[in-house]
Order: sequence, then structure tokens, then C-alpha cells
Amino acid sequence: MLAARAEFGEHGYGGTDSNKIARRAGFAPQTFYRWYADKTAIFIAVYRRWEEDELSMLGELIGKRASARKLVDAVIEHHNQHVVFRRSLRWLSVQDELVRRARADSRLRQIDHILRWSRSDSRRALKPAEVAVTLLQVERLADAIAEHELRDLSLDERVLRAELVSLLTRLQ
Repeated sequence: MLAARAEFGEHGYGGTDSNKIARRAGFAPQTFYRWYADKTAIFIAVYRRWEEDELSMLGELIGKRASARKLVDAVIEHHNQHVVFRRSLRWLSVQDELVRRARADSRLRQIDHILRWSRSDSRRALKPAEVAVTLLQVERLADAIAEHELRDLSLDERVLRAELVSLLTRLQ
């Protein structure tokens, strides 16, 4: 799994293959297929691990009652560390039905986690649709910051970070 994560992180989905993953993991290429059906299957497994890492990190911060600004910084840093992987995820989500479904399942789990976190100390009950819209905004804006899209538009990243803080504050 670590070898696949490193390959996808460095070369993206299109720039790697199961042989590269197997060699990086230190085993023969044919051994790859004992564990995974194909490259898409291991990509989805890596995505699931990425999601678990993010949820764990956010859960820890929420447990410490971190500010929305600290949560935003953590999300952006997580996206920054996985720019190439996230780029592949966005592309594959449009091209491959299995990845699209895995991404939808991931988002549903994230929505569920956010609803559980917010119920523990929220003044009002959030609706799943409200959380979904906010989640999609946060996800896309964090990717835009990681991809330096604002710099391309000659805009200040601080404006977008402030908007992310505002979005997350609505969920707290």
C-alpha cells in the first residue's frame, strides 16, 4: 500500500502501473495481482487510506476543540501533501465509475462523521444536504489552494482561506 501511495503521489495514476508499484514494494510484478485486481483497485485502497488519515487528523483536532482556522490549515496541508494524487482522483472520478462510486462513498462517510461531530456540541442540527454542499466547497477550495490556482488568477490566498474558515465555522 505504501509503495502504491508513493507511486501515485509522485507520478499520478496515469504515470504509474502495477509493475512499478510491485517493484517499489520489493516484490515481483505478478505478485501484485494476488492482492489487487488491477491498478484501479489499489488506487481506491490508497484513496480510502488517504480519507482515513484525514478523518483521523481532523478528529484529533476536533477533540482538542481546535479553531476553524487550525482545521482549515490542516486540511490544506493534507491536500498540499497529496497534490498529484488528488489531481488523479479528480480526473478518475469523471473517467472511471468505480472511482466515482468510491469517491461518493467517501463523501457519504465524511458527511456522517461531520454530522456526528456537530451533534456533540452544536446549537442546531445540521442537515445532510447542508453538510454535503459545505464539504464539496471545502474540498474544491482546498484543492484550488494546493494547486496554486489563486496565484494563477493573481488573487491572494488569504481571501480563500478566510472563506474556508467561514465555511467550517458553519459546521461547528
